[in-house]
Amino acid sequence: MIGPSFPAVLAAAQGGDEQAFAVLWRDLQPAVLRYLRVAAPVAAEDLAADTWISVIRGLARFRGDEQNLRTWVFTAARHRAMDWHRQAVRRPVASLPVELLAARAAPDDPAAAVLEAQSTQAALALLAELPPDQAEVVALRVLGGLGVAEVAQIVGKRPGAVRVLAHRGLRRLARRLEAAGLARGVTR
Repeated sequence: MIGPSFPAVLAAAQGGDEQAFAVLWRDLQPAVLRYLRVAAPVAAEDLAADTWISVIRGLARFRGDEQNLRTWVFTAARHRAMDWHRQAVRRPVASLPVELLAARAAPDDPAAAVLEAQSTQAALALLAELPPDQAEVVALRVLGGLGVAEVAQIVGKRPGAVRVLAHRGLRRLARRLEAAGLARGVTR
């Protein structure tokens, strides 16, 4: 319990004072968390966070003494727990033995996605080093998967010019990669 200083602490918290709100939180959070560990043990931490979000949203409108605040906060916590239970009934979750988790492949591969993003960024950075006309043609041919005739139509050049630009751009990229030690045996 905060005691005689409660009205001043509440007024300051309602006015946006973070230190005053911290006093309220430190006073009530342990009890709220203990309550939620009984009411919804699996989700207690998340529900406590949701409770405090609703308290923050409604604190400016709150009127009452310290006991009224405690009642209000625990009512919010109970509502969060009841909502959680209703949702859990609608979407039941079956426990899975830990031994089976290793055998279940994820639908995506986060490590591969990160490597792909990094290599894409590196490739785009290399393309940016090419002269603009070569970069555009190489991007359309390699990244876009377009044929020479399609690229020629898009950039307004003859197919022969597109072939030359693509060849020069790719040769320049190959030399750059070889110089960086990432490719070997590139003909000049």
